[in-house]
Amino acid sequence: MATLSFRSTNGQSPALNLREAMMTGQAPDRGLYLPEKFPVLAPAEIATFAKLPYHEIAARVLSRFTEGVVPATDLAALCRDAYDFEVPLEKVYDRVHVMRLDRGPTASFKDFAARMMARLFGRFLRESGRQLTILTATSGDTGSAVAHAFHNIPGVRVIVLFPFAEVSMSQRKLMTTLRDNVRTIAIDGKFDDCQAMVKRAFADPALSHIPLSSANSINIGRLLPQSIYYFYAASRLAQPGEPLVFCVPSGNFGDMMGAVVARQMGLPVKKLVVPVNDNDAFPRFLATGVYQKIEPSRNSVSNAMNVGHPSNLARLVAVYGGRMDETGKIHQLPDLAAMRRDLFSSSISDDRTRATIREVWNQYQLLLEAHGAVAWAGFQDWLKTESLNGLPAVILETADPAKFPEEIEKTIGFAPDVPPAMTATNQLPEDFDRLGADYAAFRDYLLGRLAAS
Repeated sequence: MATLSFRSTNGQSPALNLREAMMTGQAPDRGLYLPEKFPVLAPAEIATFAKLPYHEIAARVLSRFTEGVVPATDLAALCRDAYDFEVPLEKVYDRVHVMRLDRGPTASFKDFAARMMARLFGRFLRESGRQLTILTATSGDTGSAVAHAFHNIPGVRVIVLFPFAEVSMSQRKLMTTLRDNVRTIAIDGKFDDCQAMVKRAFADPALSHIPLSSANSINIGRLLPQSIYYFYAASRLAQPGEPLVFCVPSGNFGDMMGAVVARQMGLPVKKLVVPVNDNDAFPRFLATGVYQKIEPSRNSVSNAMNVGHPSNLARLVAVYGGRMDETGKIHQLPDLAAMRRDLFSSSISDDRTRATIREVWNQYQLLLEAHGAVAWAGFQDWLKTESLNGLPAVILETADPAKFPEEIEKTIGFAPDVPPAMTATNQLPEDFDRLGADYAAFRDYLLGRLAAS
């Protein structure tokens, strides 16, 4: 099998293999990398996943992208090391399940991709003898997952930007209590400010002498591992060849793109439901064909989804034959009819999010936090337009409710149980820097901290 190439969504940068694309992060033309051609798994191979543990499914899927870059035996070992926690699929009613992606070390779905990325980066850096600085922006969970995954990985420094006023204390402490090769910066602004500052840094000639990469979902290395749990859910819940409905709460649309990758690789998907919070640029685009980003992004209770212009829309548009640049300008419309056939999206208000948490708890004794509640409410919206017809449906719960104890207690009257790892972290002292939403100050910060080292 030939080594797979990755190309930028902006079409102006050279094709790279996976190692090169991961180390680069954002393409030089400010586009995002996608496989030149998606590898397709045969239905017979997908059927064998039913008998495999999660880490072996991960190795089978990822091997299609790492051929010629990471030997299969080494990849299998990396997957076994990365995925040492459970992935519960909880039946709610009939064939409707919630997939809990909150059992990793930072109680977030971001652990799945960050842990795999860190292991691949560590391998690539050992092979090359290089040093690398990871810049990442977080709206809640990415920062802590990346910080933990890359903590003390040789050759890597990590700098995380987060909007100070828009993350919970539990989310913040999972990243600001680390030291060593990890540094966090609280930005007095929005997530979109953090994301814009990181993107500008990658394209800034003044920083070109500092090796930089990203661990946000703009990095293809974050995206590919997020395709695996869709294959895993299908292997446990669907008959061979039977399509599923997946409902993915969406902010920067990286998790949703993991499902798109899985479908492009041959996983049968009847519908991909992608509800958002009050940042409703995507459902309006899907309905009208006109894209208008939201500036500034709206602050919602589902804070990890407070994204006014999702970066990964450029990838989604590219999959459907269009081109969107990094600013959100559409140069070529995608196949909107195909997108509407495959995807459904609605916007869920904070009031409805909280009402959903109460209703699902009262009816099913199922505890959801705000992001999972957005997913559940979006699934109910889709059910008003189409019938499930007995097919399996999977709603993603992307974080442990214990990361939002005040909101849960205010909504249903009691605080959720706290995982032991979070209890220990909450007792540790914090250490972080603070900057305004000013790129020049951030550039000076990077030059002062990194240029001399």
